[in-house]
Amino acid sequence: MNPNISEKSINAIRILSADAVQKAKSGHPGLPMGSAPIAYALWGNHLVHNPANPSFENRDRFVLSAGHGSMLLYSLLHLFGYGLPMEELQKFRQLGSKTPGHPEFGHTVGVETTTGPLGQGFTNAVGMAIAETRLAAMFNREGYPVIDHHTYCLSGDGCMMEGITNEAASLAGSLELGKLIVFYDDNEISIEGDTDLAFRENVGARFEALGWDVLHADGNDYRSVDAAIHQAKSSVAKPHLIVCKTTIGFGSPLQGEESCHGAPLGEANLEATRKNLGWTEAPFVIPEDVRSHYADLAKRGAQLETSWKELFARYEQAYPELAAEYHSWMEGTLPDLASVDELWKFEKPEATRNTSEVVLNRLAARLPNLMGGSADLAPSNKSVMKGRPYYSAEERSGSNLHFGVREHAMSAIANGMQIHGGLRAYAATFFVFSDYMKNGIRMSAIMGLPVTYILTHDGIGVGEDGPTHQPVEHLTGLRAVPNLHVFRPADGKETTAGWLSALSAKGPTCLVLSRQNLPQYPNSGHLAMKGGYILQDSRKAEPDLILLGSGSEVAIAIEAQKRLWEKGIDARVVSMPCLELFDTQDAAYRESVLPNTVRRRISIEAGSTLGWYKYVGLDGKAIGIDTFGLSAPYAALYEHFGITPEVVVAEAEKLMERQ
Repeated sequence: MNPNISEKSINAIRILSADAVQKAKSGHPGLPMGSAPIAYALWGNHLVHNPANPSFENRDRFVLSAGHGSMLLYSLLHLFGYGLPMEELQKFRQLGSKTPGHPEFGHTVGVETTTGPLGQGFTNAVGMAIAETRLAAMFNREGYPVIDHHTYCLSGDGCMMEGITNEAASLAGSLELGKLIVFYDDNEISIEGDTDLAFRENVGARFEALGWDVLHADGNDYRSVDAAIHQAKSSVAKPHLIVCKTTIGFGSPLQGEESCHGAPLGEANLEATRKNLGWTEAPFVIPEDVRSHYADLAKRGAQLETSWKELFARYEQAYPELAAEYHSWMEGTLPDLASVDELWKFEKPEATRNTSEVVLNRLAARLPNLMGGSADLAPSNKSVMKGRPYYSAEERSGSNLHFGVREHAMSAIANGMQIHGGLRAYAATFFVFSDYMKNGIRMSAIMGLPVTYILTHDGIGVGEDGPTHQPVEHLTGLRAVPNLHVFRPADGKETTAGWLSALSAKGPTCLVLSRQNLPQYPNSGHLAMKGGYILQDSRKAEPDLILLGSGSEVAIAIEAQKRLWEKGIDARVVSMPCLELFDTQDAAYRESVLPNTVRRRISIEAGSTLGWYKYVGLDGKAIGIDTFGLSAPYAALYEHFGITPEVVVAEAEKLMERQ
């Protein structure tokens, strides 16, 4: 082999990345140019991947946590033959291209997860590594390591500054995720200048304290990186951080400066870079010897997949039932759950956090690949699958997971578990702390991941804990997130509907659950899966007015309806557990529930009124809370804020007085 072909192939990544950023007049050339040797060493010599089959199940996962350096990944996908044509690289950051500014899962072949918000990718990688060990414990048998792969992640200085990274790294160290290998692109440059301005810590020492094995490599030398990867792969006792000293914008006149971090090099600097690297090709032209070299490197993946398929064929012969179960898990097969009567049986008044626990455990008996946990609040948010062990460094077969007080990391780890494949992930905390996990929830929605978020203690019903623990604006805030279902059930059967909806959704679902007991309604049930339905109808074909509520406040609507009947006012009660689902129903159904001819409408919800006027209109009334809560027993708070049957009745009478 030509001893220069490796360096030439590394320079191909650098130049291709810089050319694409220059053509787009936008992007980040510095990281791809500096990290090219790391990527080459990993993808060429170690990463188990098959460009001919990017979804090969036992492939290694590669996460570019520093997603702003996306051209590094796009260059690799193109050069290794993933079917990303040069035309797409020439359309970098342009409308409709397969090369958006940050890598997007499901949009570009070979992209394992959407990254960009720094630290999210690192934390996704922790979730992927958890999934690998959990699946291995379930399916591997002596002589048949059908689940056996590494998770690699490339992170930069920005990732290391983000708090979510420390949360995730702390948990990964505690869980001893030894097949997780993270590269730290330590170029000491951020947008504002030298990282010394605000980041002087010893990252390696920090990770050692968190229980990681820390290695060091010259990131400008692919051979040094290659040796470090070999060393990291030789042990699975701890997760591994490879600190790679790199030079941002390597080879350009701007190398080592912040000016090449997030802006094109400029035509003159790009021409100088070509001369510095000995690159004579025109923009977007890759020499044949480099193409041939990458094609040869890519062949290794096809051979590895063939070997795995042969292993799995023998596994199917030896363990046919286990192999069938494996396929079921990996394909995400769901049984017919909606017709299981047991899931819908509830009798006594209970908090929906309690009914959620019941549903979760009834589902767990039918879905062995459910896995999740809480941010140190499992006894309060009722998120434990009883009879199943806890996952840990010592017990990889566990389905329950202690996340510790790490809400931000928990959401992104759940995303990694879900995106890996084979598991159905959920995460739980108090509703008010959804603030801490908002970006992870948003990333679930962007990627269309059916992660279930159990969010309890849903409003002023928290009572004495006061405004810091009473979510007010949170329902409105989460409802504003596209592709996210916010499901606030009023009783046990609606809780079942929420869980079933979450499992079948094409995106994440937040189950927003009460602390206080709520009644069980005889007329609730399957219709709740439509997001909104008539819970208790008016006596006339067309009601005088409509009362809408969700969760705890449905009980207030029911009581108000009775009192209005006594006053000769005929009201319909509509339960609206999930506004997003209701809005997807056809016009005829929505009209049958909320007829346009009935303009007198009142919404009742112990939260922000913003958003409810979409349903009650200018002629209606939204009853809620547009201030922060207070510390007091919850019944007193409902009285104080005017969320009572008496107030509903009074507002209804006012509406009836209008023509």
